[in-house]
Amino acid sequence: MDRKRILVISVLVLIAAGAAYMLAAYISGGAPFSGRSGKKAGSAEVNYPEKAQVNLYFADDQNVYLRSEQRSVSRPSDPAEFGRVIIEALIKGPRGGLVRTIPEEAYLKAFYIVKDGASYADFTPAIREKHPGGSSSELMTIYSIVNSLVTNIPEIRTVKILIDGQESLTLAGHIDLRFPFNVNTALVR
Repeated sequence: MDRKRILVISVLVLIAAGAAYMLAAYISGGAPFSGRSGKKAGSAEVNYPEKAQVNLYFADDQNVYLRSEQRSVSRPSDPAEFGRVIIEALIKGPRGGLVRTIPEEAYLKAFYIVKDGASYADFTPAIREKHPGGSSSELMTIYSIVNSLVTNIPEIRTVKILIDGQESLTLAGHIDLRFPFNVNTALVR
């Protein structure tokens, strides 16, 4: 065999082995990444003894800007688990006169942080199926998640949004989800 063919076969074997590992871990309920969660928000949540004041970002009544709502939430020591707590608080919605940014039917399937501060938030398809649509609403949803995570958890620098474990082209037809997002303070008032 020539070198090129050996290289291609080696790469394919490595990809297959990685996929098999991920599938086996997913099926067995194991967590190859920290912060795995298959719970619907509000269901049998773990209450950690330590609390933290966090800023959660929700849309204003015009759905043009994000506004911060301060809230006390459980503070796990694991940053990925803390990210899950923050996202579940976002899914529950605002307490004041602000507007929900994530459909209440959606829930977080998994959340994990990898090297260099990159994080992944994997939602159920309801985040897309129950989304009101429109580019402004999509921006509010995306940056509600991103800003709430990045501004409250120093270990996170970027957030990539997945739907049902897969990359999605858009959330509801407008904003490209193929790349990770950085914090966007220009949307905050």
